[in-house]
Amino acid sequence: MRGRGGQPEAYCHRAMLDAIRYLVDNGIKWRGMPVDFPPWDRVYAFFRRWRDTGLVKEFHDRLHGQVRETLGRDTAPTAAVIDSQSIKADAVVGSDSRGFDGGELINGRKRHVVVDTLGLLLGVMVTAADTGDRTAAHVLLGQVADVHHRLELVWANGGYTGGLVAYCLTTLALVLGIVKRSDDMRGFVVLPKQWIVERLFAHLMRTRRLVRDFERRTTSAEAMIYWSMTLLMTRRLARPAPRRE
Repeated sequence: MRGRGGQPEAYCHRAMLDAIRYLVDNGIKWRGMPVDFPPWDRVYAFFRRWRDTGLVKEFHDRLHGQVRETLGRDTAPTAAVIDSQSIKADAVVGSDSRGFDGGELINGRKRHVVVDTLGLLLGVMVTAADTGDRTAAHVLLGQVADVHHRLELVWANGGYTGGLVAYCLTTLALVLGIVKRSDDMRGFVVLPKQWIVERLFAHLMRTRRLVRDFERRTTSAEAMIYWSMTLLMTRRLARPAPRRE
């Protein structure tokens, strides 16, 4: 905000951050903000500014690097996993950004995510539920590759086969490894590497604001996912270090 002039901000950024995290974690309405926090319209204006300027993603990415360093990993990942999750949409979601997923039988939106091998988010894109995984992956993997230059390998399920494999190799310099179910598998089976991204989806569903898509704009839905991941990473960073004997 330096150099932009205008009236100084009336509320502490820490109070704003706590208010947004409370909303995301507990799934309340904006107008249901407790009186312990700043007024809801000021908190929403803060959320909207951070969403539109990309500050929430920058905040998330800095925490992501700190978590990897704490766990003894390089801040730049070299391998990742991609997958998608269809989620029901609330009535406020317009027809221009919602669709019907015939495979999951869900009317709503789809969350396309890329995570590292620790299960931490690298990139997310929210689309209508009828958007194909390969179509979204063309855009999302390009965005992730532009930010994480050391990324070399991405695991995916059988839904990402086809021309996407050659596109990743020739255009993005990424090896797309396909993890498929064998023909003799019956019932639920944990596939290699895929459980990593499924664990992230489980975390998102524990965040009550994300149990259903309540956001009018897809950019707001993506921002909510970033805020949810900041909850996870700050909790990990706040854990006391194990004692060495």
